[in-house]
Amino acid sequence: MNKDWLDTPFDPQSRFDNLEDIEPEFWKHKKLDQMSEREWELLCDGCGKCCLNKIEIRGKIHFTNTVCRFLDCNNCTCKIYEHRFKKVYDCRNIDISAVREQPRWLPKTCAYWLLDNGFDLPSWHPLITGKISTVHKAGISLQGRNIVSESEVTNYEDHLIDWPDL
Repeated sequence: MNKDWLDTPFDPQSRFDNLEDIEPEFWKHKKLDQMSEREWELLCDGCGKCCLNKIEIRGKIHFTNTVCRFLDCNNCTCKIYEHRFKKVYDCRNIDISAVREQPRWLPKTCAYWLLDNGFDLPSWHPLITGKISTVHKAGISLQGRNIVSESEVTNYEDHLIDWPDL
């Protein structure tokens, strides 16, 4: 099997360069279900927190500090983004139903969740600043946090976390 796509470099900043074809502040006057695929993708701030493994205990979602084995922890992006649903059986598509799913499993800093619940994008969001690095500088992303690859975990309950931004 050809795995060249694993070695294909990706620059997360490239998503926010050259936005001339995107309506300015589209998120302020469009509902999530009215957005184009590109607008939807731009809402993702690249924090990586949706790639944290979660477990449900008595109807409540609990986050762990374990991440999908395909998450690049340096830039908080998926190493196999275009192929993720073929390679990871339980990878979730972030669509409108995922945003509204109960119990909530997206972090409370997630732009999709914020906008769907009547909040604006935070000041550190790349659509506001033009730079993906502001997510990391604000301490919102997984960059620099104590996280463990799921391939090293036997009991997720030993890895429960309660970070304030989840």
